[in-house]
Amino acid sequence: MTDRIDQSRAGRGRTGTAPWSSSRFDQQTETGTDGLTNARTRIVGTRTGFLADAVVELVRVAGSFGVLARRFWLRLAAVVTPVGWTLIAVVPLAFVFGYVLGWVELITIAWAGGVLIVIALVYLIGRNPLAIQLRVAHSRIVVGEAAVGEVVVENPRPRRVLGASIEIPVGAGLAAVTTPSLRRGARFAHEFVIPTLRRGRITVGPVRTIRADPIGLVRRELVWTDPFEIFIHPRTIAIPSTSTGFVHDLEGNATRDLTNSDVSFHALREYQPGDERRYIHWKSSAKTGTYMVRQFEETRRSHIVIALSLARGDYATDDEFEMAVSVTGSLGVRAIRDARNISVVVSETTPDFAKRKVLAVRPLSTLTRARLLDDLAVVESGETALAITDVARVAAEQVAGISVAFLVCGSGATPSELRAASTKFPAGVEVVAIVCDPDSIPGLRKLAGLSVLTIGYLEDLQKSLARSAAA
Repeated sequence: MTDRIDQSRAGRGRTGTAPWSSSRFDQQTETGTDGLTNARTRIVGTRTGFLADAVVELVRVAGSFGVLARRFWLRLAAVVTPVGWTLIAVVPLAFVFGYVLGWVELITIAWAGGVLIVIALVYLIGRNPLAIQLRVAHSRIVVGEAAVGEVVVENPRPRRVLGASIEIPVGAGLAAVTTPSLRRGARFAHEFVIPTLRRGRITVGPVRTIRADPIGLVRRELVWTDPFEIFIHPRTIAIPSTSTGFVHDLEGNATRDLTNSDVSFHALREYQPGDERRYIHWKSSAKTGTYMVRQFEETRRSHIVIALSLARGDYATDDEFEMAVSVTGSLGVRAIRDARNISVVVSETTPDFAKRKVLAVRPLSTLTRARLLDDLAVVESGETALAITDVARVAAEQVAGISVAFLVCGSGATPSELRAASTKFPAGVEVVAIVCDPDSIPGLRKLAGLSVLTIGYLEDLQKSLARSAAA
């Protein structure tokens, strides 16, 4: 017994640990991939060695070839037209059935199609060494004015360059240009017309060159320039200045309302508890023996709100809506030029599948004349847009300090709706409804707390506003 114990102790002394120790076993089986989760472990797990490395390298090379093949396929799919795909599918079938069935006609079609495919691929080789520029004179144009763009092509290379086919997208249209062959340093310029018959926003460009075979099997497009955005503004006219209102301002107009603090002196009155001592008129106080204080006329400045209805039901025709947009632009431009406080709002549209009406208005930018007309260039009428009554209601709730409110609509708005819209504003707000109706005689009507201006042409707005101001 003693000899066996001594032998076991001697064995432990020689090895340091028991051969069956668990920590020894863990040290022998642990590898550097334990706990690692990456692409390698997903492929071969924790295995190491030559075979595992070969599998990983094979998968890596296959992935690289897959990326290259995908890029090649995307580029090929981008240049092959539907006619080309049809021919690519027909040629192999014609070869197979032609040689198997012995049809000379199918074999002829197959070889002819193969030759056409090869010729089409030749047209894709190379790139035109050109320098192309797109020039647009103005980024903002009034509707109806003439507008042109220009594409300039130059050859900076030392050798002659053959002609190229150029396309310039202009809104929904397309301007096509074929350039002649150009020698070294030669320049070719071509002007194209930009349609401005209707207001809106048109994207011109980008300029692209087209390389295609005569049959139309392949089509390769190369983009050369960035696109340009052109705003076609609504037509506006000069109108009289509008300067009445209720907002305190040093540049405002004196009114009949009296106040204890302002800049327009009106009269003297006896001092009352709470009056500021700095307004005591000492000379008058010495003469009367009673403290007298200055009284002022309240000066006010316009805070104008222009509300444009986009509801299609408020307009009988598209011409009425276009006139209403021009009226809104004319009023807004005049107010901005006069440095007045102005808010321009338009109807918000309720989504088609909404459960309830969206009571909201969308404010337009009034920082500058150009920004306002840019926003007006893209407004459109809609079936679910808020009508003039709801627009007036929301505008009265959201805009503070309104003094003058212009409600712009068409002949679809009835007098009762206009009267109801005017009641949405606080007492003392001057409400003017401008009805655009080419079939009516221009005129001015006074309703309870409302002035209704009916105009048949945009030019009638000048006389109507002048007549309203005089009244």
